[in-house]
Amino acid sequence: MISKIRTEAQYHQIMQLIETFIKKATDNGGFHTLTEAESNELEQLSVLAEQYEDQVLKIMPIPVTINAVIQHKIKELNITQAKLADLLGIGTSKLSQILTGKREPDVPFLKAVHLKLGISGDFLLESV
Repeated sequence: MISKIRTEAQYHQIMQLIETFIKKATDNGGFHTLTEAESNELEQLSVLAEQYEDQVLKIMPIPVTINAVIQHKIKELNITQAKLADLLGIGTSKLSQILTGKREPDVPFLKAVHLKLGISGDFLLESV
């Protein structure tokens, strides 16, 4: 077992092994079929891959913000910002200011986003 991933080729080999273990573990209707040794190896490989990603690839989690979720909804619904503002019952300039960070979202905006777009109230409250 290697102690550190040194090349991108090694990283891809490790990722293939991880995928193989995950596939095996989820086969047979989701029944766990890994041996204890395989589970331990999967854990060690995952730690190595995570270290390589953090130190070399510098993969960072994508921040989930109200803005990002609303922009995703705009694309998903295939509408313009103006149509979204109309749907939410607010002015286009207010929506634009909120989405660019020039204005904080207020309670009526958050309520409309929750009711009209189906975005979790918990998420909205945790994000402001």
